[in-house]
Amino acid sequence: MKKLQRPELLIRVMSIPVSRILFYGWCSLAYIFVLAPLVIVAGASLHRGSRYTVVQFPPTELSLYWYSQIPATHWEALSLSFGLALLSAALAYCIGIPAALGLVRSSIRGKSLLSAILRAPMQIPTIVTGLAFLQMYYLFGDLTGLYINGSFFGLLLAHLFVGIPYVIGTVVAVLQRFDNRLEEAALSLGASRWRTFYRVTLPVIMPGVYAGGLYAFMVSFGDVPISMLLSAPGFVTYPVELFYGLENDFNPAVLASSTLVIFLSLAVMLAMQKLIGLENLLRSDGNRG
Repeated sequence: MKKLQRPELLIRVMSIPVSRILFYGWCSLAYIFVLAPLVIVAGASLHRGSRYTVVQFPPTELSLYWYSQIPATHWEALSLSFGLALLSAALAYCIGIPAALGLVRSSIRGKSLLSAILRAPMQIPTIVTGLAFLQMYYLFGDLTGLYINGSFFGLLLAHLFVGIPYVIGTVVAVLQRFDNRLEEAALSLGASRWRTFYRVTLPVIMPGVYAGGLYAFMVSFGDVPISMLLSAPGFVTYPVELFYGLENDFNPAVLASSTLVIFLSLAVMLAMQKLIGLENLLRSDGNRG
């Protein structure tokens, strides 16, 4: 390949439209703004330092020492958060998909009001939701003697409350563009209602299902206010454990723990892209690859 001379290279650079330069420059600033905190956390976790080191970036002495100092409570909290988020997203599917079908296809009165009520948890601050559930659990406990605050079931109910509206919202958005003639064709060919839903309706609305479940999982996994109010000593979620670590006894092991979660999330995303393909998850043509 012929090497460009400096005048030719300069001419090519000068010929690039200003709008394209501004576009790429703006995109670069956006990537830096989003990724810089993650890079700093990951880099600071590699600094050897001492127990009372706050944040040292760039690291002057590279070491994996703090990764070996991650407390066992972080691993326990991480497993709790992952299981809680996974189960709440799965249950949000079971409730949100039928609710979305009812909102779009039913002819009941007050459907607009019902839709607003079902989506209300998205508008309520999570700290208010946590306080409301805490008060409800205490009232329930006073009446029955069964206090579920500080239990897995209590956390699950609250996380399910804030996760269902995301599934409903995304599935409703897809159903509103759904061609009902596809279902009519399947039914006319002898398919049952359940088979029609599984083989025709569900593949078409799958983009909304995936998006809603992902939102529900992320909201549950990253929640702090609700989990802080409804958890108990020795039974806390991962974000709450990190919050307590930052507030009470900070050391770089918290940065190491956070870095592992960042790379774990990246690995899951890359695995999905490799095995399934993210573009296939967002297809709405009814085909499954």
